[in-house]
Amino acid sequence: MITANQLRAARALLGIDQREFAERAGVSLPTIQRMEASDGVVRGVIDTLMKVIAALETEGIELIGENQPSIGAGRGVRLREAAPRPDREG
Repeated sequence: MITANQLRAARALLGIDQREFAERAGVSLPTIQRMEASDGVVRGVIDTLMKVIAALETEGIELIGENQPSIGAGRGVRLREAAPRPDREG
């Protein structure tokens, strides 16, 4: 599974726009736009999702699921659970 936030973050790490990523994944630009605009887990045709994930992995992106350790080396980002924030009154 991949979330819209993961997809946007992965593309940002690669430094490419939606059009370039769509070409690399072999899917249409509207498909990538729809995936990135979705709420939470990206849903769609399995074949299309597999193309997107394969393209990310080919580019060196490791998708890390919730509570899953990273198996690779290198730089990356992970969104941790939000800690309660103190009120910021100024």
